[in-house]
Amino acid sequence: HNQRRGGAQRVDMVPEIAAAVGFVSSLLRTRGCVSEQQLQVFSGALREALAEHYKHHWFPEKPFKGSGYRCIRINHKMDPIISKAASQIGLSLPQLYQLLPSELTLWVDPYEVSYRIGEDGSICVLYEAGATKPVSSYGMLTCKNQLMLGRTSPSKNYIMTVSS
Repeated sequence: HNQRRGGAQRVDMVPEIAAAVGFVSSLLRTRGCVSEQQLQVFSGALREALAEHYKHHWFPEKPFKGSGYRCIRINHKMDPIISKAASQIGLSLPQLYQLLPSELTLWVDPYEVSYRIGEDGSICVLYEAGATKPVSSYGMLTCKNQLMLGRTSPSKNYIMTVSS
C-alpha cells in the first residue's frame, strides 16, 4: 500500500504555500507602505516558516486532517507565524494590525487554499488543484456564495486522476 512514491499524490506543499503567501503579501501590498523589497523578504520568511510549521502535518491522502493546525488566523490576535515573518522586515504588531484585516482565517490544505475575512464572511478559494485554470488574481475571486458559518467542505472525491 505504498502510494506515496510518485503517482498522482503530491507530497510537496509548494503551490498551496505559494498561494497563501501571495495572498498575505498582496494584503500588505495594497496598503502601499511596504516596499517591494520588504515584501520579497517577508514572502520568503513566511514561505519558510509555513513549510517548517506544516512539515509533519500535511496529509495529501486526507486533506482535512490537521486543517486546524495549519489554519492561519488573525482574530484580534496576530497569527505568530505572520508576526514572525513581519518582524524580519521591521513591521511591528500595531503596524500589522493596521495593514491586515482584524479578522482573517486562511485555510491551507492539500489541494485547496481558501480564506474568509470577518467571522461570517463568505469563504473564497485562492487555490484549487485540478481547477481548469489556475487562480492568478489574488483577492478578486469568485467567492463561494453561501455564507458558511461552520466549515462544511464539498467532498474531495473530485481530485483529478490523470489518464494517459
